[in-house]
Amino acid sequence: MVFLGGGRITTALLSGLRLAKYRGPIFVHDRNAHKLERLRREFRIKTEADLNEAVRRADILILAVRPQDLAALLASLPPIHRPMAALSLAAGIPLTVLRRLLGTPVRWARAMPSPAARNGHGLTGLTFSAKYPNAARRAIEHLFSSVGKIVHIPDRQMDAFTVAYSSSHGQYAMQALCAAAQKLGLPRRLALIAATHALADSVVASQDSRLRTAELLHEAATPGGIAAECMAALDAGGYPRIVERALRAGVNRARKFATAGRPR
Repeated sequence: MVFLGGGRITTALLSGLRLAKYRGPIFVHDRNAHKLERLRREFRIKTEADLNEAVRRADILILAVRPQDLAALLASLPPIHRPMAALSLAAGIPLTVLRRLLGTPVRWARAMPSPAARNGHGLTGLTFSAKYPNAARRAIEHLFSSVGKIVHIPDRQMDAFTVAYSSSHGQYAMQALCAAAQKLGLPRRLALIAATHALADSVVASQDSRLRTAELLHEAATPGGIAAECMAALDAGGYPRIVERALRAGVNRARKFATAGRPR
């Protein structure tokens, strides 16, 4: 596999793959020589500074660049005359646009990997185009299952998945909860302990229990109690609508990326 782009998501994946003792051959290309040298030293992988040579080496070409940079990168590739499996990690750019930017003989798939792949707890959404090579499909599934869970998602649902699955939601909520607890008088250490437990326990309960989320919430927030009063205040403040607006804003941003592979 050849990664084009040695940025944050590539680094997170390499960290998780090293933790998982992944043995598959990996090359990384990036135009930044210092970045390549850092990746080579840290992960003991092979790097390739020449784009043409990187593409020549690839059995599976993984595009690990920002959505707004993808079209320019594809335009700079040398002509590809042999069948090749390609995988885009760029958010918001659907298979139809990828095929328009670089079509036959290239077959496209998409992956949305979480940065939590760095510690083996990632989650990756995968979608494959029709007639994607079976061997490449298995290799990609093996790659991402080595750093966490994988889920197969229709391409039309990938934007909604992308905006909903980000760990930034939990991190933002923890930051807000911790800050609010400090304003009520808790020292930062205790505020962080409380906020971490609030979020972590909800995740563990959801994974370990057969109860639905609404039932778990009812169990945690006794009617007439303190937690129920907090939830009522969140509802009155429009919290569910705020979350929905946030996700819609993310989807709208993703759709802008889909316009010729870059925002206008």
